Amino acid sequence: MSPILQIALALGSVVGLMGLMAGVRHLAGTWQIGSEVQRKLVHIGTGIYALTLPWLFPDRWPMYLLVGLTLVVMLLLRLPNSRLGATLHSVERQSYGDFLLAISVGVCLFLAGDQLYLYVLPIAVLTLADAAAALAGSTYGTKFFRVEEGEKSLEGSAVFFTVTLLISVICLMLMTSFAPLNIIVLSLMVAGFGTLVEAASWRGFDNLFLPVGLLIFLSAHGTSTLGELVFLAAIFALSIVAFKIVAPKFGLNAHAVRVYVTSIFLLLAVTDPQNTIFPILVLVAHIWSRSVAPCDSKYPDLDVVAALVLVSLGFLTLGKAMGPTAISFYGIAAMGMLMGFCAIAASACRPVVRFPMVLALALTLFAIREGVVRLNPDSANWNGPMWPAVFTCIALTGLGPMIFPHAFAKHRVVKLTVLALLIPLPYYVISTGF
Repeated sequence: MSPILQIALALGSVVGLMGLMAGVRHLAGTWQIGSEVQRKLVHIGTGIYALTLPWLFPDRWPMYLLVGLTLVVMLLLRLPNSRLGATLHSVERQSYGDFLLAISVGVCLFLAGDQLYLYVLPIAVLTLADAAAALAGSTYGTKFFRVEEGEKSLEGSAVFFTVTLLISVICLMLMTSFAPLNIIVLSLMVAGFGTLVEAASWRGFDNLFLPVGLLIFLSAHGTSTLGELVFLAAIFALSIVAFKIVAPKFGLNAHAVRVYVTSIFLLLAVTDPQNTIFPILVLVAHIWSRSVAPCDSKYPDLDVVAALVLVSLGFLTLGKAMGPTAISFYGIAAMGMLMGFCAIAASACRPVVRFPMVLALALTLFAIREGVVRLNPDSANWNGPMWPAVFTCIALTGLGPMIFPHAFAKHRVVKLTVLALLIPLPYYVISTGF
């Protein structure tokens, strides 16, 4: 297929998406379909079409063009008085699901590469299992649990687990050469992990966290031995039990527990243990900072996980796009976030002990990073020790919140995340010769 035809197909796909939304909007007025059902119908139609993209387009770049055009359309539909946009945005709860669905399709296409099951399985789960769970929960749900400002049902989660299990078994049987027992265990883990991600997501973040989380998990453990998979499943179960016991002591609600378990398990499942130290300590430092110096965020425990996941995903995608691994630069960013939360917590102390405490924390982080660098292979440390970047990042994220703590009372997580990225993100781009 010529490039012109592929561009025309991408443009036609966007027109088709708008036509789907217009059709759903028209049927909603005729059949009195609720706004949530309208959104799910568009979600299903978009997801099913997305599953065909690797076979419709011979090249990858038109698919990325399609994703970019879709994001522009979604942005325009959020403008005030957009009647067509009401199909997606008339739900009462705040949601970024439309943006995140388009982004997840592009990210999954990119990260999956030539291993199509890494794209098909996550997008199929997002499209079919999520819709089935929503339908079952809204129709037959009787036992509900809180998620941010809304609620989900146990019945919906059970349907999600079942549909995901079936999708996983079918995809892995048809698209891989994995051993039958591995397929069964892997599918059970995909269903369990996916159900927890879906149950823990909020504001439409499941449209990103679910497919990308499944893709990362499958790419890391699709070829693991049966014994390794069983051991990983045991760790997953123990993590849930441990957090259930410990979380109330730190003021975490049930939703935050599910979010923390999911994020920590994914970190432990996809990278070496030493590279999870800083991200996990970010969560601990956040709990410390918000207990001694509360911020104005309504859901700070969820905000920090969203920021950590987006930073992790961003460096993962950037590393794959640029070539050299970004794990060391990601570690500096996570270290900066950790330093920032610790500095905010220390700012609640008396001035006479504030600076010595922050200095001691900074030295401790230097020591931890040195240990992480020594444990990582040479390929992860391809740019050397990067001490100037480390010192600068520590100084920015440590001194700023300590000297101006009131500046971080509002939008704390966003500000600390941006501050932590100021050095390692451009440094990585420059170091790779972009």
